[in-house]
Amino acid sequence: MQPNYQIFHDDEQLSESIDRVKGEGIEEDDIYILSHDNDHVRRAKRSTDANKIGVKETGLGTATKNVFRGKDDKLISKMKEIGFEQSTAQKLHKELEKGKTLLVVKNQDNVKF
Repeated sequence: MQPNYQIFHDDEQLSESIDRVKGEGIEEDDIYILSHDNDHVRRAKRSTDANKIGVKETGLGTATKNVFRGKDDKLISKMKEIGFEQSTAQKLHKELEKGKTLLVVKNQDNVKF
């Protein structure tokens, strides 16, 4: 199952959406944020308790490969590891390059962001 996602340009809307998703009973372990800017992900993670995509999600092999990959390939690889198809990951990556943030919810059929 491909994850559900929403793209945000505004951190306040991102935070409100995460609160709404949590209010629907979705587990924090299924909520991820992804951005081209690592500092932005860290700040958003601290303020919302959402997860970043790390070794736990990608596995040690992919995490090791990501050390040698460029930022663009790393982001696409992370998206693929959590369930996105290559074409979707590439499309979403283009949005991340514009400074937007991706909110991802895994293991859910229907999510209202």
